[in-house]
Amino acid sequence: MDLWLYVVLLIALLLLRVPVAFAMIGPSMLYFYTNGLSAGYAATSIVNGINSFPLLAVPLFIFVGTTANHLGIATRLYDFARALLPRLPGNLAYVNLTTAVGFSWISGSALADAASSSKVQVPQMLKAGYPYGFSAGLTASSSLLSTVMPPSIPAVLFAATASISTGALFAGSVLPAVLMAVGLAVYIAIWVRLHPEIAGGRPFEGAVLARASVRVIGPILMPVIILGGIFSGWFTPTESAGIASAFVLLLGAIYRTLTLRRLWAATKETVIMSGGVLLILGASNLLGQVLTREQVSRNLGEALTSLTDNPLVFLLLLNVLLILLGIFLEAPPVILILVPILLPIAAEYGIDPVHLGVIMIVNLMIGSLTPPVGAVLFVVGSITRKPMGELFRGVLPFLIPLGIVLLLLTVFPGIVTIVPTWLGL
Repeated sequence: MDLWLYVVLLIALLLLRVPVAFAMIGPSMLYFYTNGLSAGYAATSIVNGINSFPLLAVPLFIFVGTTANHLGIATRLYDFARALLPRLPGNLAYVNLTTAVGFSWISGSALADAASSSKVQVPQMLKAGYPYGFSAGLTASSSLLSTVMPPSIPAVLFAATASISTGALFAGSVLPAVLMAVGLAVYIAIWVRLHPEIAGGRPFEGAVLARASVRVIGPILMPVIILGGIFSGWFTPTESAGIASAFVLLLGAIYRTLTLRRLWAATKETVIMSGGVLLILGASNLLGQVLTREQVSRNLGEALTSLTDNPLVFLLLLNVLLILLGIFLEAPPVILILVPILLPIAAEYGIDPVHLGVIMIVNLMIGSLTPPVGAVLFVVGSITRKPMGELFRGVLPFLIPLGIVLLLLTVFPGIVTIVPTWLGL
């Protein structure tokens, strides 16, 4: 079976909306059959793709995010941000972003964050007079922070696939996520200045802020436990995910929001999301066997190095490819398929694998925000039930600051590597 025919079949299945995992398994099994390889070997490859201790962090971090959503932790962060920024012009826009920053330290999924914020923050902003395009565009854009800021599920997948330190990739993601938040804040400031009719909220009340501050002590401790434990070397990322899962349940019990119904809903959501990610992981390992046998990585590396010997040019070309892929596919399958191909090529260019990982994640997140197919857009659109065209127009300006941050990360790798180097990771 020629490789080009394999690729055509894979693309055709994806265009027919076949689930990504099965779109990869079908052509791979056909390839194995036509090359005289056993189905048992193929099945073993799928199982081996998920038989990894570091990958246990994926369902655990998903559980932390979904449980935090169901237990009302995001609402506590929202109340705190609103009490902290009462009179600021355009305060609800800054509250939206601040809440996203706070929740990004807990949740590793942009889709879950977008769904939660769309239910609470967009209606509040519309009620205060903000246009829908700006409100929904900001909500969708700020949700990307959850997938860049640690604990990030794509970062766990990249680290496991590339066999690098998850803690180093987490550390390398912190400054890029902060820069993304700063870029969005600058755009909000410009937009508010151009729309003076958007006023601030209620007067500042110290008692309200004090109560809200007490209510977020627990959620603030969670990232301290997760990242502090990882960066200090007290426990591995997988162990930190288990500790975080126990801690979020403890918070639910203390806040008296943990009920059997909510726990069941969070667990069910976790199983569905984790099952999809892990099935894709197993299928991508099978696909990796095909690509390895066809020496795709070596051939592509030779083609690229003959085209340019400049690592910056390579990264710029990679940015374009990843954003296009991110528009049509979610981050996990792209990472799992491309990392084994790109890692040896990046090594030839002298690119740090942590830098490559952060570049891939940020690119794919921007792709998920880019019309007309971005996954984050459809999550926000399905919840707000507004015309998608209005959402597309609203999100386009937010791509400018995010694109500027991506360009800075591409040109200046030290932004990514300085924190891991400082921490000795």
